[in-house]
Amino acid sequence: MATAAVLSPATIDSGQSLTDDRSASRSSAAVQRFETVLSGWMVLGAAFIVLGVIWDISWHITIGRDTFWTPAHLLIHLGGSLGGFLSGFICLDATFFRRRAWEDRVIQVWWFRAPFGAWMCIWGAGAMLTSAPFDNWWHNAYGLDVKILSPPHMVLALGMYGVATGAFLLTSAVRNRASERGESSAAYWFALCAQGVQVAFASILLTELTSPNLQHSIGFAISTAIIFPALLTAAVVTHPVKWGATRVCLIYMAMILGMIWILPLFHAEPKLAPVNNRVDHMVPSSFPLLLIIPAFVMDLALGWLRQRRGWVWNALLVLLSATLFVGIFLLVQWHFSKFLISPAADNWFFSGHGRFIGYQDHRNEWQERFWERDGFITSTTVWHAWLIALASATVGCFLGRFGAQVRR
Repeated sequence: MATAAVLSPATIDSGQSLTDDRSASRSSAAVQRFETVLSGWMVLGAAFIVLGVIWDISWHITIGRDTFWTPAHLLIHLGGSLGGFLSGFICLDATFFRRRAWEDRVIQVWWFRAPFGAWMCIWGAGAMLTSAPFDNWWHNAYGLDVKILSPPHMVLALGMYGVATGAFLLTSAVRNRASERGESSAAYWFALCAQGVQVAFASILLTELTSPNLQHSIGFAISTAIIFPALLTAAVVTHPVKWGATRVCLIYMAMILGMIWILPLFHAEPKLAPVNNRVDHMVPSSFPLLLIIPAFVMDLALGWLRQRRGWVWNALLVLLSATLFVGIFLLVQWHFSKFLISPAADNWFFSGHGRFIGYQDHRNEWQERFWERDGFITSTTVWHAWLIALASATVGCFLGRFGAQVRR
């Protein structure tokens, strides 16, 4: 006669606990995939912003007149809206639907929960949307911008950088958690692309100081020493494998070069006087800065310091980063700029010899000279640039360590 098996309460509880653990594990894995995919789309949104800004600058120096509804403006705000919308979607999912699965990935702000990178994107998208009516009012009150960084453009720039930084933080958190589990993740490449977008955006902000004709000037040396050592040092430190800074700079160059080669293919003509330089196509920007050369040397020389901890090692990394950047970048760009303003660079590939000059400027013998806006680089300038680069690399080291450790 068969005997019925009797399950004790402990056995039932154990089985239920195992089922719950498996369910939680599947839910956590689903959230991981969901977060990875959305972070990739957020990086794409940040790239749309940079490409739109390059297009918008070309529009201004080619056509002159524009409205909010130009294709370049729409691409910029599409990128910002994409980052903000996806971050908001993550926030709603983590707050109301899968709270337990998101538990170790979020921080709470008031009643809502989201990863730090998503909060940064939401703030950036909000700033971008705020800047649109502000910029429209500014144009109505004061006319066309004479500089890239007008007050409404500063608000827009902060918002755009917020979206790009949020995408980087989110992808870094996904990558770091996957690395802890010994898994590979597409988020590694997304994080590289996000940093490439940051470098591209920084180069755009410095456009008025980094024209090839200004690359022997004090302003060029000082402005690049403020920004780029931080970005390159962070790229060296953040990524768990070699050649992080080099790959980031390759992405930056690909974005800028792509727009330089594509934009002139489209017909355009000025629609606002005075027209001093007749153009019949979209005017490209100048050739990207050769940041890839100091980045390669920094990766090669500093790779062994990336995994070391302690203030002594960090101080050594900062010292070497600043020295290598200033010593290599200024020397390389000094000689390369001579080529860019020469007739030899007057072709579609290098876009040199004044091809980047807009319709309101004159193309004459001055395009083959270096402009002395604030004086030319001297040994004193190099010394000052090195001191500034030390401070910049220190910030970059801190940000890189944070990017390598962020989990939420």
